[in-house]
Amino acid sequence: MESRYIHKQHNVSVLMYHLVCAAKYRRVVMSSHVDEVLRQACMEIEKRWEIVFLEIGLDRDHAHFLIQSVPTYSVTKIVTTVKSVIAREVFTKVPEVKSKLWGGEFWGKGYFVNTVGQHGSESVIAAYVAGQGGEGSYQRLHKGQMELGLF
Repeated sequence: MESRYIHKQHNVSVLMYHLVCAAKYRRVVMSSHVDEVLRQACMEIEKRWEIVFLEIGLDRDHAHFLIQSVPTYSVTKIVTTVKSVIAREVFTKVPEVKSKLWGGEFWGKGYFVNTVGQHGSESVIAAYVAGQGGEGSYQRLHKGQMELGLF
């Protein structure tokens, strides 16, 4: 499946995220049965929420998702939805996984997420923005790098 433009009443978007979630304690819990339950859970998420799984890849102790969604969903909402629905389904349909994970949680608390661009990298988009306004009429108002972790 490929990303597509999502048309809403007041916006058009192509928002994609690479999400990586590790099993609790990085335990090896993925199996062919867990993999199929996870895939089915993702298909159910697609039916209930505006979240589309463009790609799902699994290792034995973590999962990679390429997800497309809408701007009304925060990254936190997407991650929470994906992790909670999958965990509930795996524990319900493959109860033996719970014995490998004490504490009743399928996923570790953390995750990795990165935005994915359909039409280019940061440098390509910066060059595109700089080229707007015609010859000689572009005025740069700001160029900087965001600093996180200052709170």
